[in-house]
Amino acid sequence: MVLPRRRQYGNNSLRRLVPVIALVCGGILVFLALVSFLMPPPVDTDHLRSRHNHVVPFSTGGGEGSNGALKLGVPIGGGRSNHDLWSSRFSKFYHGCSNASQKFGKAEDITVLNRFLMIATSGGLNQQRTGITDAVVAARILNATLVVPKLDQKSFWKDSSDFSDIFDVDWFIKYLAKDIKIIKQLPEKKGKSWTPYTMRVPRKCSERCYESRVRPVFSKRHIVRLTKFDYRLANRLGTDLQKLRCRVNYHALRFTDPILDMGRELVRRMRTRSKHYIALHLRRCYYGGGEKERKELGAIRKRWKTLHTSNPDRERRHGKCPLTPEEVGLMLRALGYGSDVHIYVASGEVYGGEETLAPLKALFPNFYSKDTIAMKEELEPYAAFSSRMAALDFIVCDESDVFVTNNNGNMAKILAGRRRYSGHKPTIRPNAKKLYRLFLNKGNTSWEAFTSKVRTYQRGFMGEPNEVRPGRGEFHENPSSCICEDPGAANAKRDRGSQKSGREESDATRKDDQSVDDELEWMDPDDDEEEDDDQTGVQDTGLLDLDYSVPGTEEQPELEEMLSD
Repeated sequence: MVLPRRRQYGNNSLRRLVPVIALVCGGILVFLALVSFLMPPPVDTDHLRSRHNHVVPFSTGGGEGSNGALKLGVPIGGGRSNHDLWSSRFSKFYHGCSNASQKFGKAEDITVLNRFLMIATSGGLNQQRTGITDAVVAARILNATLVVPKLDQKSFWKDSSDFSDIFDVDWFIKYLAKDIKIIKQLPEKKGKSWTPYTMRVPRKCSERCYESRVRPVFSKRHIVRLTKFDYRLANRLGTDLQKLRCRVNYHALRFTDPILDMGRELVRRMRTRSKHYIALHLRRCYYGGGEKERKELGAIRKRWKTLHTSNPDRERRHGKCPLTPEEVGLMLRALGYGSDVHIYVASGEVYGGEETLAPLKALFPNFYSKDTIAMKEELEPYAAFSSRMAALDFIVCDESDVFVTNNNGNMAKILAGRRRYSGHKPTIRPNAKKLYRLFLNKGNTSWEAFTSKVRTYQRGFMGEPNEVRPGRGEFHENPSSCICEDPGAANAKRDRGSQKSGREESDATRKDDQSVDDELEWMDPDDDEEEDDDQTGVQDTGLLDLDYSVPGTEEQPELEEMLSD
């Protein structure tokens, strides 16, 4: 009878504990309910992260292209990226190739005796560079001896430099000796100077155009002088002539030793600060840069009646206006470049000065220019010569790990082509049309969504091989005839493609193709070029570049020169 009593005692104890346990549990539930009711709303995790990993949001200051206060929480770091930020994906499978074919005759075999071609270039350094390159090809087409081109000394920049002050003239003549005959100056004729026949050819003049317009003149005159020689040669030529263009542009046109030495010293100083650096070339759109810009551009419009008043908003919607410095900085951060990245800015005075550049500097504090990394005494030999100053920037940009441009001017085109030829070094050009809409609504999107869209929109704008189809765009920007593909390229692409699902890869490819074909809008300039030379050069591009102007110039420049370099 003992065991039943003990079992009954245990059951009674358990029954007494049940109300106690229920009371305790109920108390806990009431306590949790009270805590939940009294606590503030849940903290936004993005905002919480921003307290540690994001810079303080800043205002755009209402400057050029301003879209109001920046509401994004911009990270200090660049975040994750699915590719190397400092090199192109398949660049190792491509190389520059500009040697002449066996069919390309030697200079001594094709040059006609006493037939001389003189060239007067136009514009700033890079516009003149295109003219010099095309002048060599034009002389080859005409079977003429080329006199070293005369540089533009009367335009807006007022640079008195001769060819030999900027380029190594002896190297230029020697390197091209097998292609054409070049002389420094005309020989005397029985103790007297020659009188050249001066004329101008249309923009984008084809090989047939030169043969029909210029060659007949040589039957009566021994010397022809072509003026305003910039973009006076067609974009589409035979392969050997295109390769000659590349030999001139990428090999024969070498800066003088003083310019090279100073440029390389600037590069060395950037390298001592960081293993990698970005070079950035800035330009600006019509208006929006302050009262000073309004007055200058208003004066230009009074002179060129055919240039209609530009609508900045419309230009930006159509992707024809450069991004502002702030927008360039946001694009770079979204692409994965953190605040520790060093940036070299290759531009002259920017309208708005420090106020315009402040948002970019806030994103990238390691911010340099030739004026900040070189002493005034070092730059003094170049300071009064806009083309020599531009040459220094050209060298630093060419040697940079990544070149970024917010425009499609001459310097941007020349460097883009040169970097493709030299191994497809990353060259970033903003997809301005799509990015404009994104920046317009940046205050209503999260940073993660913003980053995702920037990276999507920039496909096809990063300087990768085969981004642009051969023959599209300016040849100086896309020298496809001079870029050869190694056999391993196809295998590498196939191996990479096999790592992804077929559907995902197909969708990505379609997006890339659409980005290249629809957004880049690489029109062949030969297709819609005006033959009427009176109209050439006056193009409402929506761009102005006064980067390397020397103070004190009062004469109004030719518009085509101001719109170019």
